[in-house]
Amino acid sequence: MRKSWLIARRDLAAYFDGPMAYILLTVLLGTWGFFTWWYGAWYPDVFVRKQADLNAFFQTAYWTLFAFIPAITMRSLAEERRSGTLDVLLTRPVTDWQVVSGKFLACLVLVLIALGATLPYYAALVFLGDVDHGAVWCGYFGLACMSAAYCAMGILASSLSRNQVESFLVAMLLILFFHVVLLALPGNFTGALGEVLRALGTSAHFEALSRGVIDTRDLLYFGSITLLALVLAEHNLAKRLFTRS
Repeated sequence: MRKSWLIARRDLAAYFDGPMAYILLTVLLGTWGFFTWWYGAWYPDVFVRKQADLNAFFQTAYWTLFAFIPAITMRSLAEERRSGTLDVLLTRPVTDWQVVSGKFLACLVLVLIALGATLPYYAALVFLGDVDHGAVWCGYFGLACMSAAYCAMGILASSLSRNQVESFLVAMLLILFFHVVLLALPGNFTGALGEVLRALGTSAHFEALSRGVIDTRDLLYFGSITLLALVLAEHNLAKRLFTRS
């Protein structure tokens, strides 16, 4: 685990050495602040609803993170493969899993930094009215779980190509399938099939957590997707090495 954290720290430093992380964080935080406090595109903003909750923020983050995450994961493995630095990294005493998990942790921590920067929203609500603290923290927890699953999908997509644009598009398609397709598709089916499709989508599990309901089924859902995507990414690295040997 220590080596995974070392890789994660190196990648985080690389993100902040250039303008990419700052630009993405500025755009993301600006978008969240605007739609949470000023204009409720997905959900009425705090002042329109006149309720001390962060539902407007959670819904805005839900509909923006799925585009933000592929942008930060697309370079994690694809750029290293293109530049040849991945081969150098893998000649060191690290396993494929440590590389994949380190890349994943770096992306997830960057998302968590963005989420942490919104904690002043929470502090402001405390002064505005009575806050359901449990619901707020569960909402943040739901975003973190969703982000972990999507970061893992992005790492998987980045392990498939040397091209960052291709990695971005593949990650976006994977995430859109769970985020949008499996939100709209169940309405066309009834019975058990509709319920299964609904259970496979992100929406039902995120909404349950954002309401303050922590169910082991939701945790298992996000955990399974995260682990499966990372295992497949590890397999892609191992396959690449086997093909070259």
